[in-house]
Amino acid sequence: MATYKAPLDSTLFLLNEVLGYPRLLNLPGFAEAGPDMAAAILDEGARLAEEVLAPLNRVGDIEGCTRGADGSVTTPAGFRAAYDQFAAGGWIGLSGDPAYGGQGLPYVLSAAMNEYVTSANMAFGMYPGLTQGAIAALTLHGSEEQKRLYLPKLMSGEWAGTMNLTEPQAGTDVGLIRTRATPHDDGSFAISGSKIFISSGEHDLTPNIVHLVLARIDGAPEGTKGISLFVVPKFVPASDGSPGARNAVACGALETKMGIHGNATCVMNYDGAMGWLVGERDKGLRAMFTMMNEARLGVGIQGLALSEVAYQNAAIYARERRQGRALTGAKDAAAAADPILVHPDIRRTLLTIRGFNIAARALILDTALAADIAHRSPDAAARQAADDRLGLLTPVVKGVLTDRGFDNTVAAQQVWGGHGYIAENGMEQFVRDARIAQIYEGANGIQALDLVGRKLPKDGGRAVTAFFKEVGTFIAENGSGDMAPFVKPLKTGLDHLQQATMWFMANALAKPDNAGAGATDYMHLFGLVALGHLWARIALASAGKPERAADLIAGRAFMERAMPETALRLARVTTGADTVMAMPAEAF
Repeated sequence: MATYKAPLDSTLFLLNEVLGYPRLLNLPGFAEAGPDMAAAILDEGARLAEEVLAPLNRVGDIEGCTRGADGSVTTPAGFRAAYDQFAAGGWIGLSGDPAYGGQGLPYVLSAAMNEYVTSANMAFGMYPGLTQGAIAALTLHGSEEQKRLYLPKLMSGEWAGTMNLTEPQAGTDVGLIRTRATPHDDGSFAISGSKIFISSGEHDLTPNIVHLVLARIDGAPEGTKGISLFVVPKFVPASDGSPGARNAVACGALETKMGIHGNATCVMNYDGAMGWLVGERDKGLRAMFTMMNEARLGVGIQGLALSEVAYQNAAIYARERRQGRALTGAKDAAAAADPILVHPDIRRTLLTIRGFNIAARALILDTALAADIAHRSPDAAARQAADDRLGLLTPVVKGVLTDRGFDNTVAAQQVWGGHGYIAENGMEQFVRDARIAQIYEGANGIQALDLVGRKLPKDGGRAVTAFFKEVGTFIAENGSGDMAPFVKPLKTGLDHLQQATMWFMANALAKPDNAGAGATDYMHLFGLVALGHLWARIALASAGKPERAADLIAGRAFMERAMPETALRLARVTTGADTVMAMPAEAF
């Protein structure tokens, strides 16, 4: 059975000594969670993940969720008790607005905790994760009445939340949705239609579930311009806020899927269910993107989290499993064979994963801090710069971390050899669970197109220009001495990224297919530079610290073995789209 140990030391080092968390104590919520308090909070969260959630991971995978004849859904054994403990600890509303029952602590602490929860039990973590997304959307776009009614119960975990976008004919292209909203005289709407792939859509963890649903009001324009967002509770709240009458929304089926068996992925049927408009009429997509941006960062965390837990179990196995002898001669002559960790290829695999994990954790925390600054800083310029950074990095976090995270779970499974293919050892579950992160909340090809088509040109390229300047300044100031092994490959990578960006500017406007054909490689090129920049910052902060020596070896391996991929990605980007688009459709 797989094991898990939360990387608390890594998180705290990155937060405090690399990313400058203590410098932000003047921001609202940070003073209440200084470095010592933050460490205590995350230590408690780590124990919850290790001792309560991790033991349920295989249980959830084996049992899955079950649907009754009445449409009710039962979660795996132990999930409800674990959820009650999770909610009682205040984890769902950790960074929520105190005016509605949240603790108001920095979002970056929630992001760190989400890594621990997801590594321990990804399927479980999706239940509170969806609720946090609903909280974000209602906080920014809900009416005061809606906030008072729903947010306290969502933040406490008494109720749960979901997001309902996808329909059988409308996935990425949400403008194709057919769910209708018919207005009532009292200001409510009758919501009718079906949604698919709804994570946490029905379950027994809470007495009420608050669905946020995209629908088209009767007579609204077709396409994305006519979409509105509605709050549709499973039970319509009574005047005292308790669950009242059962609404006309039900789980029509549970999807049978590759992984995350412990999470209820539902077909949701709305048959004239009562719903209330959230935000402006026909502006629902903007409101839903609040949830999706939160969710995309959360999915990026899933890529890191599965990579981390898979690495931990592969490293343990490599130290214990004995096969063959070291190429340089027996390392343990008294035994029949050496541990497989003596073999260079095993070490290459593990260092590749570890080098990614540390930098990816830094990228998650850095992006989460940008979200905190964007929402909390009194300085308008600082808020704008942080918001620019958040928007630019969100598709990179989601796309790159989940692609590489999945690759790493496969590589960790390979370390186990045939035993990694056997279910009871847990490695194949990590592979299956990690696979969905590349697909949902916007498939990774869409993330790449978003980066190239929207985020790069936004505001005249202000965000990407600032990123280039930040990395370039770091290179100029830290390129000599012991930093050279980190800064030299970073400089090469930045040069390649700037060349790719300029190539798009010169070639994509006249021929948009060039951008489409090169977008995924550009996203990964961007991700390598972002991760390489963070590794250089980590190396600078680690100087003179013997306790960081092992991590620095992983960092050097990343710079030596991963960063050279920037040349490959640049070559692919500048190849263009001619060959990709040449084959007739009927020839495929």
